[in-house]
Amino acid sequence: MLVADNKKVLALCGGVGGAKLALGFKHSLPADQLTVVVNTGDDFEHLGLTICPDLDTVMYTLAGLNDAERGWGLAGETWNGLAALERLGGDTWFQLGDQDLATHLMRSQLLAQGYSLSAVTGHLCRKLEIDTQVLPMSDDPVRTLVGTEGGELAFQHYFVRDRCKPAVTGFRFDGIGTAQPHPEFLELLQGDALAAIVICPSNPFVSVQPILALPGVRDALRQCGAPVVAVSPIVAGLAIKGPAAKMMEDMSMPVSAAAVAGYYGSLLDGYILDEADAHQAEEIESLGIKTLVVPTVMQGLQDRIDLAESAVQFSRSLVHE
Repeated sequence: MLVADNKKVLALCGGVGGAKLALGFKHSLPADQLTVVVNTGDDFEHLGLTICPDLDTVMYTLAGLNDAERGWGLAGETWNGLAALERLGGDTWFQLGDQDLATHLMRSQLLAQGYSLSAVTGHLCRKLEIDTQVLPMSDDPVRTLVGTEGGELAFQHYFVRDRCKPAVTGFRFDGIGTAQPHPEFLELLQGDALAAIVICPSNPFVSVQPILALPGVRDALRQCGAPVVAVSPIVAGLAIKGPAAKMMEDMSMPVSAAAVAGYYGSLLDGYILDEADAHQAEEIESLGIKTLVVPTVMQGLQDRIDLAESAVQFSRSLVHE
């Protein structure tokens, strides 16, 4: 038994990297022992639709419907709608596949009817036969803005339209001051049901930080009895997916697993880094953060399961210290 019957694992995650580890947890734990809280800072409104890229990546991955080769979207996707939109002179910089479009249409319709984002997410998960509890970090809108030398950009404009080319100077989360963490997320942090809190290998600045910046979340994490463990999104000086490494370079940070551990700082009880970065373990431990060195690059399902089980076992070892 990986986790005691009455305990749960809480995973905090963004898109691709977080979804991979969430899938590992799904295969390692009973459904009622896992809650995945997902970043919504990169949500945006496009073509009249509400699009939630990280929530969709997590849902598609847990449902086994994701395009593993491309890293985002749905397997077997077609693009007829986008081609038709282009023919009509529409805005096509954000890739919307035909199947994916159905998710955005359904979500937008239900939101317009007055349902909360978490209620809509629950509906979509049931329809996709996902038995894991997936929660948006908040039902209130939060939008990540990327500071650049040319001014602030909405995250998807920076990430997709401008292909991460502008140099990053910082980040701002519009709406974060009044957004409330999802009530069940906060209840988990404030109760005694958690065996472990795992910050998945997602972008620390634009995927994890919006979750941590929600009012009350950092304090609740610090006061929670369960250990907080993060998995490094940086391996051998590179981000496995996404712009985390470039953002670190732009902001004159060392591009290293240790730098990410330092960024999270005293929030962490433990930190998991790849074997390629084993030499950084001593530096991280000097910050008062225990380390575990294991393979963290998740190329196949077994890699995801192995890392998930290592994260839980590592968390258990921290409880007894």
